[in-house]
Amino acid sequence: MSSSYDEVADWYDSVLRNGAIVQDAAMRALHELAHDVKNRRICDLACGQGIVARALADRGAGVVGVDMSVKLLEIARAEEAAHPRGIGYEEMNAETLVDLASASFDGVVCNLALMDIEDLGATSASVYRVLRRDAWFAFTIMHPCFQTSDSAWITQDSKTGRVVRAYFAEGRWHSKNKTGMRARVGAVHRTLGSYLNTITAAGFVLQVVAEPQLAREPDKLEPAYDVIPAVFAARFLKP
Repeated sequence: MSSSYDEVADWYDSVLRNGAIVQDAAMRALHELAHDVKNRRICDLACGQGIVARALADRGAGVVGVDMSVKLLEIARAEEAAHPRGIGYEEMNAETLVDLASASFDGVVCNLALMDIEDLGATSASVYRVLRRDAWFAFTIMHPCFQTSDSAWITQDSKTGRVVRAYFAEGRWHSKNKTGMRARVGAVHRTLGSYLNTITAAGFVLQVVAEPQLAREPDKLEPAYDVIPAVFAARFLKP
């Protein structure tokens, strides 16, 4: 398998290890949605270099991380070898999860990665399959109402806001900001309705959503996430 993240793996790992305001907010939201994971078997979907998997394991979960990026998995496995937590990492397509047994997990998490996956319907069905009854699926995404193929920060009267166009233009896109993640690996834009309806069509029931408000940090690239949400998070139940 190949992944666009292989080409930026080291850079991406360094960004997350140094702390990123949106990533940190997404992680907090994800852990709140996951609730108590102690002694639960959790799948970290599109686990990357394992930052979420390690945090879940530190909270007492038994974790299996899956990803398509060979290089990010190498980083995750190296970290596991250096600091063992009992995490297993598997190279696998999220759309099939072919090597994971049905009804074998108490929860699945996916942090800021559903935007990278082409077939959300197939992924939702696979997640549903590997979950036990009354298990849950929690995810975070960049808020699709405010990050599109044609959106940008604007400043008027000394106030910063965001202009958004092309909200209904679903499909893969690359950011014009050449230094950012979405310029390097792109993203698949979907409307918020497409996310929620596709996941519920797989059989899930929506439990809760969250749109965390970030503190204003003037020196950061994101100038107004205290008034516009960067992240959308949700938890679904397999009934």
